[in-house]
Amino acid sequence: MPPESPHPPAGSRPPGSGEPPGGPQGPGVEPGGGEGRRRLAQAVWPPRVTRAQLIVALLLFGLGLGLAIQVRSTSENSALRGARQEDLVRILDELDDRTKRLEDEKGELSRHRTELESSSDQAEEARKQRKEKEGQLGVLAGTVAAEGPGIRMTIGDRAGNTDSDALLDAVQELRAAGAEAIQINGVRVVAGTYFSDSDGGVRVDGRKIGQPYRFEVIGKPQDLEPALNIPGGVIQTLKKEQATVSVRRSEKITVDALRSSKRPDYARSSSQ
Repeated sequence: MPPESPHPPAGSRPPGSGEPPGGPQGPGVEPGGGEGRRRLAQAVWPPRVTRAQLIVALLLFGLGLGLAIQVRSTSENSALRGARQEDLVRILDELDDRTKRLEDEKGELSRHRTELESSSDQAEEARKQRKEKEGQLGVLAGTVAAEGPGIRMTIGDRAGNTDSDALLDAVQELRAAGAEAIQINGVRVVAGTYFSDSDGGVRVDGRKIGQPYRFEVIGKPQDLEPALNIPGGVIQTLKKEQATVSVRRSEKITVDALRSSKRPDYARSSSQ
């Protein structure tokens, strides 16, 4: 008997079938896989950037930077969003008052410059303005007496809850409203004035004062009194502490408590 022909191995094709081993695409080649990835890589790298694409990218970068700056600016002002309505009203009033005072000061300086430029005797005009300026600085420094319109404020507190912080808040509120000269119970308040608590009262620049606390303030009454009466302001806070407060406008307030002129130890005028 003729020997039996061996069976072909599994997965092999008989000779003459016309297809190479490994499938119709040849050995070791995945159908549509490696060649497709190679063509995709060649298409995306190296990148080919056109002029139009570059312009669009720059525009998008500028837009993103502007949005980032706007968001940051909005977040910085977020503290005002949480403020109470009375606080916002007070801030707006103070800004309006400060703007008006700066405009008045600018107008006065412009007037002085015009007078100097138009005066036939500029040296005499300069001496006149210097003397006027010395008087103004003397009022601010407390070395000369002052007189003018303003208000009188009296604070009484039997419970003893009015402390140095409350008086300091009142002084700061008055200064913000345009007060030009202040004295409390015969003590002149200047730029270097300090407040401290003492048994049964308050010390102003080391001098003890007792109740009632009497403020003599020179300034525009129409600005000073409303600044004290705004919601959440000085008067409302004092009344919450069971203190009594009275404010009266006057066309003539005299601030005659004087401070001695002290020569600074280190500071000297830069014009010398």
